[in-house]
Amino acid sequence: MTGTDFNIILPEVVLSLYAMAALLFGVYTSKDKATGILTWATAAVLVALAVWIGLNGQGARTAFGGMFNDDPFARFAKVTVLLSAAAVLVMSQDYMARRGLARFEYPILVALATVGMMMMVSAGDLMALYVGLELQSLALYVVASIRRDSAKSTEAGLKYFVLGSMSSGLLLYGASLTYGYAGTTLFSGIISTLGHGMPLGLLFGLVFMLSALAFKVSAAPFHMWTPDVYEGSPTPVTAFFATAPKVAAMALFARLAHDAFGAAVKDWQQVVAVMALLSMFVGAVAAIGQKDIKRLMAYSSIAHMGYALLGLASGTAAGVQSMLIYMAIYVAMNIASFGFILSLERDGKPVTDIAALNQLSRKEPLKAMAVLVLMFSLAGVPPFLGFFAKYAVLTAAVQAGLTWLAIAGVVASVIGAFYYLRIVYFMYFGQEAEGVVSRMAAVQWVIFVAMVAFVAAGAAVQMFGIEGAAAVAAEALVR
Repeated sequence: MTGTDFNIILPEVVLSLYAMAALLFGVYTSKDKATGILTWATAAVLVALAVWIGLNGQGARTAFGGMFNDDPFARFAKVTVLLSAAAVLVMSQDYMARRGLARFEYPILVALATVGMMMMVSAGDLMALYVGLELQSLALYVVASIRRDSAKSTEAGLKYFVLGSMSSGLLLYGASLTYGYAGTTLFSGIISTLGHGMPLGLLFGLVFMLSALAFKVSAAPFHMWTPDVYEGSPTPVTAFFATAPKVAAMALFARLAHDAFGAAVKDWQQVVAVMALLSMFVGAVAAIGQKDIKRLMAYSSIAHMGYALLGLASGTAAGVQSMLIYMAIYVAMNIASFGFILSLERDGKPVTDIAALNQLSRKEPLKAMAVLVLMFSLAGVPPFLGFFAKYAVLTAAVQAGLTWLAIAGVVASVIGAFYYLRIVYFMYFGQEAEGVVSRMAAVQWVIFVAMVAFVAAGAAVQMFGIEGAAAVAAEALVR
């Protein structure tokens, strides 16, 4: 390892060393009593790294002979991952403490999972891809079942582990086929072999790897784990699942498709288009009958990943740009939504039943209005930010000649609007029911208000620099 290599991976090294030091601190001091300190310290480190990465970009660089990429695309994804992980950590601290879930391991596992995500988005080799993906996954398996005295939480962790292991097997099998036919694990080496055509074995390897990554982003038909894991996991863990890991997995999806198989767009475009179509409609239709808001958000996540894949299916720089914009906006909407879900309780116990929101507007008019903005944005109603996210991916699809898929996306969006508006209906026009209290800690309020204000900004998205940064990131990936 040269000094240049070390400088390129320095953010990952710093976060890894912090996680190990925090683990030793937690073990040899007061253990769970140190959870609050470790949570704030971890969030501070994540934000500091995001600022460091965002302000110190130096074009496109590679380390370890091309196995690790540091380019605008990776930096955009890393900043989004780090900031969303930090927001979820501090937002959920009060909830974890009041529910007896304040384990000192939780922020450390989040930090280790984030290291894996940072490696995923920078992967330039099949082995680096697998190592980053497994580091993220193993940490997430544990946090899914962190509520040890709950059968649902244990079941969620077990289901996630078993199905995640299956997806890892698919990924490894696809990687082995790819290596066998390409003769290399480097993305740059794989794409160079495609100049002579796509061998059938290499095509099978691609399909297996895309299927494994579809599992990680909860894309249909590999979405079966998502509703049960979202419902069974503690709500802060569900909030984490719905944000940072989705960004990392989607960025890895784009990295593999363009860096390794960019010369065979027509081959993988069909697979991604089918996944996008199925995800949009499965998420839209299956969410209609849900009574638990966490399960509803799980199906909402499946549908939103379909829209992100809609941009990626375009196979162009504009498609990657629209996907990055969509993921950044999606994360903001979900952080705010789960900030509200975390606050719901009745008689000191958390509530996730949608019917509990009946007449919330009478008790909490400001919060109800904020949730209305979020639901309208998730549904893609103008002038809120979610509309511009969907408009970006639909436009990219039409420009790439996938008009039929864009039309399907519009139809699925109209269907999906029903269950978002149903929540608004309960809050404003529902029947009187047993009261539910919305309790937010100060930091939770700050994040909630900031994210709602961001979502409500609508057409002012360019003010935040997202569109420009996403364009630079997409151009770096699609060359």
